[in-house]
Amino acid sequence: MKILLINGHPDKESYNYALAAAYMKGAKNSGAEVQEINIGELDFNPNLEFGYRKRTELEPDLVKAQESIKWADHIVWVYPVWWGSVPALMKGFLDRVLLPGFAFQKRKGSVWWDKYLIGKTSRIICTMDQPTWYYRWINARPSHIAMKKLTMNFIGIKKVSITSIGPLRLSKDEFRQKWLAKVEKLGFQNR
Repeated sequence: MKILLINGHPDKESYNYALAAAYMKGAKNSGAEVQEINIGELDFNPNLEFGYRKRTELEPDLVKAQESIKWADHIVWVYPVWWGSVPALMKGFLDRVLLPGFAFQKRKGSVWWDKYLIGKTSRIICTMDQPTWYYRWINARPSHIAMKKLTMNFIGIKKVSITSIGPLRLSKDEFRQKWLAKVEKLGFQNR
């Protein structure tokens, strides 16, 4: 299994980095090949300045990210839910990397499109400061829907699993250690 781990948290000292490290440890212990992208360490302009009307040249870090996405069988996203969504830098990464001609292509004269990342699977691991049940039933999971249905499914990744962790802000060390162990197990299982 070839696994790409994409960390969307900009802070290297965040719990999200610890979760990514736990997943990576489990995946490597299973014998999987693992590559990692820490979006906060990339050098790129997150603004899709002209939309799809005019092409902006991709920075070397984004070219490498596209190569890693093509390489991977399984893509794991780790990020915090901020304001019901993904962090701004991660949103810019998605805008700049998942481009027409790479991740999908709209058909001429049609509302339909071709999906170019078919056959891959994905796992989303996200943290939040609200209870996960509240995010699901009261707030209707906006970032889950955006990432799973409107992004991953849109580009052809049909099998997407989601692990939500929260509330994180007031959590104790025991809670965090339990989740690190669970995420390491997910990595070992390549899920």
